[in-house]
Amino acid sequence: MTNSAQSTPMSSMPPELAEHLADLRQKDQVLHDILAVDVWALAKTMDEFQPGFWAAFMKNRAEATRRFIEARNQQTRHGTGIRHPFFDL
Repeated sequence: MTNSAQSTPMSSMPPELAEHLADLRQKDQVLHDILAVDVWALAKTMDEFQPGFWAAFMKNRAEATRRFIEARNQQTRHGTGIRHPFFDL
């Protein structure tokens, strides 16, 4: 969603569009909640089979996040645009 779409007041939208947007936001939140439960269940199960799995997962996630932020900052500084790290595999 663009910044202009986010900053547009709901009152200035046609009622059908505002209702559709509210419905999409609610569905997005439900999907986010379901995915969070799925990730937690998978990690909990893996931690039972391989003790320390969750700690290792979080350590790897922190490292991947750090690398992504560094790459994004470097691309922003050099004006090369921002590419998702999966595209560089």
